[in-house]
Amino acid sequence: MNGVEIEKAAIVCKLLGDKTRLTMLKLIEDEPCCVCEFVEIFQMSQPSISQHLRKLRDAHIVKEERKGQWIFYSLNKQSEHYPLLQSILEQLPDQKEKLVQLEKNGTRISCC
Repeated sequence: MNGVEIEKAAIVCKLLGDKTRLTMLKLIEDEPCCVCEFVEIFQMSQPSISQHLRKLRDAHIVKEERKGQWIFYSLNKQSEHYPLLQSILEQLPDQKEKLVQLEKNGTRISCC
């Protein structure tokens, strides 16, 4: 059997149905981001951002790596969901401009 079971795919699709989470995933498609960067990009509270990331982490869509007191999130390319996720993300517009804007503002990886 190839691919993901329907039930698991439905869970992933439900998580990706949120614009913030979908944008987060597109942002970390090529490089990890820290919670503080997401706070700046989305202009949301840290607890709200952390809640979105926890849902993605619990579904094994993202993984986290601690660097000192900071946690960086990246796509979990070993996840059984990654091929599905990858096919969705490749259809979305690039979000790198948001990271470039952080750099221009001097707030890119401000936590490190």
